[in-house]
Amino acid sequence: MIVGNAGEMEQLFLNLLLNAYDATPGGGSVTVRVATAERQVVATISDSGCGIPPELLEKIFEPFVTTKPRGSGLGLAISAGIVQMHGGRIRAVNEAAGATFIVEFPGAEPTPVAVA
Repeated sequence: MIVGNAGEMEQLFLNLLLNAYDATPGGGSVTVRVATAERQVVATISDSGCGIPPELLEKIFEPFVTTKPRGSGLGLAISAGIVQMHGGRIRAVNEAAGATFIVEFPGAEPTPVAVA
């Protein structure tokens, strides 16, 4: 579990999933994985598109940077802000086929449950 604002988490993952969907050609795939390790939650969203142009990879989370002909370039900047506000980290990498976005959040402290 992580501690976070549900609406912001929804916006974050909706942005990432829509981007992955838009980047994926017909017959391609979008893969979502979630794992936990040592007080950390890691979500990865991968697509089978053409990846992020190398010259944009380091800038992809900056405002107004986009790979879409009609994109505003704000979705990933907003997503990065949401991740940062929740104490997490986001990064993008190119794979052999497509791109992967990796989102890492600190895990929540276990809370004892009171039994009545």
